[in-house]
Amino acid sequence: MSRTETDPNQFAQELFGPLPRRYDLLEQLLSFGQNGRWRREMISHVRARDPQRVLDVATGTAGVALALTRATTGRVTGVDITEPMVREGRGRVERAGAADRVQLVMGGAERLPFPDATFDALTFTYLLRYLTDPAATLQELARVLKPGAAIASLEFAVPPNPFWHFWWWLYTRAVLPVAGYVTGGRGWGRVGRFLGPNISAHYARYPVEWTVRAWEAAGLVDVSARSMSLGGGLVMWARKPDG
Repeated sequence: MSRTETDPNQFAQELFGPLPRRYDLLEQLLSFGQNGRWRREMISHVRARDPQRVLDVATGTAGVALALTRATTGRVTGVDITEPMVREGRGRVERAGAADRVQLVMGGAERLPFPDATFDALTFTYLLRYLTDPAATLQELARVLKPGAAIASLEFAVPPNPFWHFWWWLYTRAVLPVAGYVTGGRGWGRVGRFLGPNISAHYARYPVEWTVRAWEAAGLVDVSARSMSLGGGLVMWARKPDG
């Protein structure tokens, strides 16, 4: 059994902990330059009611949290398990002049440090692949939502079309490791080698149809999904039922 299977949280911390300063660059590389568009699509599904308390899970260096401040008038709480990421994110928030609207805290998605029914909306990005039990974590995310609150996620995906799948496979196995090493050294090269096989393995175990059912089993309704960029990304959204 691999370390990712026995303790995926620890693996994620060790993988990304040393790399916060270039994390946004990595997201751009991994998403074929589409990360910003994917984020906007995700945020569009939680902004409609202008939520006043928003939780961003796996906030990393606060890129989504800051985007949420531009899309809503509310306050945003970001939570992440990796201390260097949170530290870098706090610096970004300060430099953006958003400290009055964004609070970043340490915490894991499997056990959020918030009471029931706290938030009007919730986002999470690139999270489910680093969890021991994605279904249980989705229940935990739903727990902190108020009735009627919106939830949306962004994740890498595997293109279903054989033609685009071939080029995606070639990109993730050949280009990413080299691009990671060139842009950030050995640490980024390691991330580049890890990501493609990890994404493939995740969807082999948890197909999109399974994930939709897991959202529904967590008590969420109106679950929808949109494939992005020829299948390289996946945005999902739903809401917690009204009281």
